[in-house]
Amino acid sequence: MRIAFFGHDAGDAAVRRRVEGFRRDGLEVMRFMMRRSDATREDDADIDLGRTFDADYLQRLTRIASGARIAASQRALLASSDVIYARNLDMLATAFLAKSWTGLSTPVVYECLDVHRLLTRSDMIGSAMRRVEGSLLRKCRRLVVSSDAFILRHFEPRYGNLCPAVLIENRMAPGSAYGPRPGQEPGRTGPLRIGWVGVLRCARSLDLMRSLVREFGEAIRVDLHGTPALTEIPDFHERVAETPGLMFHGRYKAPEDLRRIYADLDVVWAGDFMEAGFNSLWLLPNRLYEGGYYGVPPIAPKGTRTAEWIDRVGAGFTLPEDLSRSLPQLIGRMIESRTEIAARRERLLSLPDTAFIQPEGELRTLIEEALNPATRSARTASMLTAAECAR
Repeated sequence: MRIAFFGHDAGDAAVRRRVEGFRRDGLEVMRFMMRRSDATREDDADIDLGRTFDADYLQRLTRIASGARIAASQRALLASSDVIYARNLDMLATAFLAKSWTGLSTPVVYECLDVHRLLTRSDMIGSAMRRVEGSLLRKCRRLVVSSDAFILRHFEPRYGNLCPAVLIENRMAPGSAYGPRPGQEPGRTGPLRIGWVGVLRCARSLDLMRSLVREFGEAIRVDLHGTPALTEIPDFHERVAETPGLMFHGRYKAPEDLRRIYADLDVVWAGDFMEAGFNSLWLLPNRLYEGGYYGVPPIAPKGTRTAEWIDRVGAGFTLPEDLSRSLPQLIGRMIESRTEIAARRERLLSLPDTAFIQPEGELRTLIEEALNPATRSARTASMLTAAECAR
């Protein structure tokens, strides 16, 4: 089977992970990719659909049409694909426009890993965006989400049963690149090591990390790994530079660098407030699964889907507001004793690999069911209900 994968950023680690997951499940992938950087590797896309920019919505809107024209010019490649797989709403629009211009009837799968803030607005813009999403969703063969809360809080209330939904969590792709899982370590000494890993897009999280190093000084070290979202934190580099004890390491490769990153951490910060009240409450971030595989307990604010996941597996720390008080209290206890960390690390390492790594064949099953609507597993027979989401 061949997939035409429409991705929003060829260099994005999560996009690359999904492509790798499809290939490991024996599927051929043709990558129709936008990119967010001119430095994107040439081998990250088969068809370059052009560059887009974070938070520049007008430019991205115009890129939908130009990207669709480029994709449509590759009609033979599209026609040879069994499924079109579109990640994020703008790529879904690009894919359907290209499909319309080429006159193809290829089934489309929509993957939504974040419910964008524009879709949650209560004004005319939000209403228009939801009409677009609903009209496109109605034509899709499957909806893929990374958190059940997206269905419970957004898709089901907004659209009902427009499209069968499938939960594919942000677990790491199958393979041996991660290396063996670590063992339970003897008590480590030195500074408490806190990590913030991934897309560094939350200004409040940065403020919390800066406050910690200012309060505890050399007793802790905060390591930032990933890509800063300068549209959300324009002065990111200046704020990091003026805060001793806050170490920014830049972009990393996944899975190649994950073992090195997490081996150097005691705990990982898993909070997010960029879209407070909406997406930030619903998401399940990559670092839950990456850190969990390597035995690094996460910390997250209560009242979020992330905190529910942590409490369910009993392998991390969840904190109430006010975080400016509760987070330093937790870190102070950890500095005094690493006992709590050790207990949660042991719990994480006792969980099976499949808690953190995608089962072999999961993505292949998704595509097979999209191709044959008559063959539906129990969880894809209809959009997941609220009761199923709560599990």
